[in-house]
Amino acid sequence: MRAPDRVDLRLLVPALAAWAVTVGALGVPVPVRVGCALACLLLGGVVLASRSPAHRPIAHRPTARHDDTRHQAMRRQAVRGSSGTRPASWRSGLAALLGLSCLTSAACLLASATHDTRSRVGGVVELAEQRASVTGTAVVLGEPVLVRGRGSDEPAVMLRVRLTRTTVRGQVRRLHAPVVVRSSDPAWRDLRWHDEIRVAGTLAPGRPHEPTVAVLRPRGPPEVGERGPLLAAADHMRSRLREATDHLPADARGLVPALVIGDPSATPPDLTDDMLVTGMSHLSAVSGSNVAIVLAAVLGACRLAGCPRRARPWVAALALAWFVVLARPEPSVVRAATMGLVALLGMSASRRGAGAPALSAAVVVLLLLDPWLARSYGFALSTLATLGLLLFVRPWARAINARLPRRLHVVGPAVAIPVAAHLACAPVVVLLQGSVSTVSVLANLVAAPLVAPTTVAGVLTALVALLSPSLASWPAWLAGLPALGIARVARVSADVPGGSVDWPDGTPGALLLAGLTVLGLLAAPYLGHRARAAPVLACCVVLVLASAAVPRRVLVDVPDDWVMAACDVGQGDALVLATGPGRAVLVDVGPDPAAVDSCLSRLGVRRLDAVVLTHLHADHVGGLTGALDDRPTQRLLVSPVRDPEDADREVRAEARRRRIAVSEVVAGDRLSLGPVTGSVWWPARRITEGSVPNNASLVLRLRIGEVDVLLLGDIEREAGHAILLALRRDPVMSAAVADVDVLKVAHHGSANVDEDLMAAVAAPDALISVGADNDYGHPAPPLLALLARTGTRVWRTDVDGLLVIVPDGDGAAVGSLP
Repeated sequence: MRAPDRVDLRLLVPALAAWAVTVGALGVPVPVRVGCALACLLLGGVVLASRSPAHRPIAHRPTARHDDTRHQAMRRQAVRGSSGTRPASWRSGLAALLGLSCLTSAACLLASATHDTRSRVGGVVELAEQRASVTGTAVVLGEPVLVRGRGSDEPAVMLRVRLTRTTVRGQVRRLHAPVVVRSSDPAWRDLRWHDEIRVAGTLAPGRPHEPTVAVLRPRGPPEVGERGPLLAAADHMRSRLREATDHLPADARGLVPALVIGDPSATPPDLTDDMLVTGMSHLSAVSGSNVAIVLAAVLGACRLAGCPRRARPWVAALALAWFVVLARPEPSVVRAATMGLVALLGMSASRRGAGAPALSAAVVVLLLLDPWLARSYGFALSTLATLGLLLFVRPWARAINARLPRRLHVVGPAVAIPVAAHLACAPVVVLLQGSVSTVSVLANLVAAPLVAPTTVAGVLTALVALLSPSLASWPAWLAGLPALGIARVARVSADVPGGSVDWPDGTPGALLLAGLTVLGLLAAPYLGHRARAAPVLACCVVLVLASAAVPRRVLVDVPDDWVMAACDVGQGDALVLATGPGRAVLVDVGPDPAAVDSCLSRLGVRRLDAVVLTHLHADHVGGLTGALDDRPTQRLLVSPVRDPEDADREVRAEARRRRIAVSEVVAGDRLSLGPVTGSVWWPARRITEGSVPNNASLVLRLRIGEVDVLLLGDIEREAGHAILLALRRDPVMSAAVADVDVLKVAHHGSANVDEDLMAAVAAPDALISVGADNDYGHPAPPLLALLARTGTRVWRTDVDGLLVIVPDGDGAAVGSLP
C-alpha cells in the first residue's frame, strides 16, 4: 500500500520568522536594524552550538543475528531513548529551528539595512528636503503608469527610476536611489523597462515607509540612451505580439498580452473590475501559474524532441530567463517566476518532497533581494497560493479521484488546484476587497483549463510573429479563443446575484476568515463522515446556510417601481432618476460612454428629460456621448463654474451639435421634471481653496415620487462647511435634511469632507459611486467609520454593482444588481 504524502514544513518556520521580522524592520532606523541583526546572529550561533545531538543511527554489524526484524530494532532504539541515556530528538530539532530562524532573520535585517543605506548614498534624502534642482542619469525600473491628477483632468505619468548619477551645484554624486517620477509630459509615457535616461528636475521628499526615497518632478522630456541587443529583441517580440493580437475582439486583445508579457494596458476596465470581483485577477497578469505552464510546455517539448534528461533543466532555465526578460523582470514577475518554479517542483512526481523546502528558500532569497516585498500583497498572495498547492492538491486530488473511474482522474487535480489556492489566499484577498466571493472557486475552476492554451498559444504567437507577422494572426486566434472564454466566465460570474458577501474589513476580518478556514479544514473529515451517515440532514443544513448567506436585497432584475439608480461606471458618477416609462433624468455620465450606455439600456431608459452635469471633471462628463446617442434629450444643466475650460468647451460643443439647450443653475434654483422636484443647494459662490471644480459641484435636494434624496456631487471640505452654515441659517433647508431617505456621498467616499455636515445630513442609506481598486483609496476608512457612527447603511457600486432604489412605505429600500 502506498504511503501517504508527507510535506515537511519545518523549514517554513525560519522563512516565516524572517518575513515577519522584515515587515517590522522596514522604516526602523538602520543602526537599530544592525544591532538587532547582531543579536540574532549571536543568539542563533549560541543555540546551534549548544543544541543537543540528535539520535545517531545504530550501526548494523554483520553478526549471526541477521534475522532481527526492523520492528525489533526500532523497539530497542525507543527503549534506549526513553531510558535517559540519549536526549529526545525533538528538542534538538526545536533548537535547530530556533537557530535557523535567528540566522535567517539576521540575514534579512542586514539585507534591509544594506538596501536602505545604499538607497541613501549621495545624500539624496537631504537633497529632497532642500527641494534641490538636479541633473543626472537614471535607469527605468518599471513600466509607466497613467494616473489622473487630483483636481485635474490631465493624466500624469508615474514611473519608478533609480538615480545612478546626479550633478548638484557643479558637484557630481554617485547614487543608487530609487525615486518616483511624476510628470504630465507625454514623452514620459514611451519609456520602457531598463531604459537609461538623462533627466533634469527638482527633488521633493517621498512618502515615509515607501521603497522610493524621493519624488522627482522633471523639467522637460527625458533623453533616452540606446537599448542593448537583448532588451531590443524583447521589445521587438512584445510589439510583434501586440500587432498580432490587434485584430482580436477587445477582451482577447487585452488578455493575451496580459498573460504572456504582463501587459494589461489593453484590457477593458470593466473586464478588469469583473475579474477582481470574481477572484480571477491573477489570470489577467503574469502569475506563478503562467510560469509553471510555460516551464511544463518547455519540458514536454524537450521530451518529445528527444533532448537528453540532463540537458532539460538547462533548457527550461534558459526558457524561464527569456520569459522573465520578455515580461519585464519587475518584482512581480520575478516573484511569479520563482513561485511558479517552486509549484512545478513541488507538484512533480519525482520532486514532491522538495516543494516546501524550496518555497522556504524562495521566500528568504526574495526578501534578501528586495526587502520591500515583505509588505507586498502580491508577495503574500503568491506565497500562500504556492503553499496551498503544496499542502492540499495531491491529497485532495487523490481523494476526489478515488470516487471516479480512472479515465476521469484528470478531474481531481483540476478541482483541487483552484480550491486550494482560493482557500489559502482568501484571508489576504478580503483585505483588498472587503468581501468574500461565493463564485470565485467555481469561476476559477471553469476558467483554469483555458489558461494553459491561452498562455502556450500566446507564446507561440510571439515566436511566429518574429518570423512572419502575417502568419501570426492564426496562432493569435488560437490564443484569443480561450482568452474570450476566460473573459466570458469573469463577466457571467460577476453578474451572479449574491456573488460576493460583505465581510468585516481590515485585520480582524482577515483573522476571522483565516480562523474559520482552519477550523473548516480540521472539521472537514468529521463533517464528511456525519454527512455520509445522514445525507438528508446534511443537505438541509447546506440549503439553510446557503439561503442565509445570500443578501436579502440582491435583485435578479430591475424592479418596475424603481425611482433612482446608481450605475456602476467605475471611478465616476452616473445617477438615474426615473420620470416615467422609458424616461429619466441623468445626473452625471461617468467616465466611459460604453458603461453609462449599458446601464441606461439595462434600466430601459430611451429618453432623457434632462442631463445634469454636477461639474466638469472627466469622471462625471467623459461618458456624455454614450448617454446621448440614440436618446432624445431635452435639457443640459451645468454648474456656472467653467473649470476645466477644455472640458466645458467640449461639453457645450457636443450640446450644440445635438441641438440641446444648456442652462446654468445655482443655489436657490428650483427644479421640476415630472415626478422629480426639488432645489439646488450649491454652488452659491466660487471657492478657490481646494479643488475649484469639485467645490463648484451642483448639490441637489430632490424628491422622486415618495423618496427624498440628497446628492452631494464631489464637494470637498470647504464647500461642505459653507453648506453646513447655510443649513444653520435656513430653517427650510434644515427641515428638508431630516426627511432625506438616501444620501449620495460626495467624491466617491473621499475623506476630504466636513464631518459636521456629514453628521447633519445622515440618512438611513448612503450610496457611494466608486471604482474597484482605484488609486485614491476611495472610499476612505475614516469616511466609512463616520457613516457607521451615524447608523447609515453603506452601498458601494464597486462591491454591490448597480444600485436600485424603490419606495418602501414612508421611506426607500436599496437593492443591488451585480
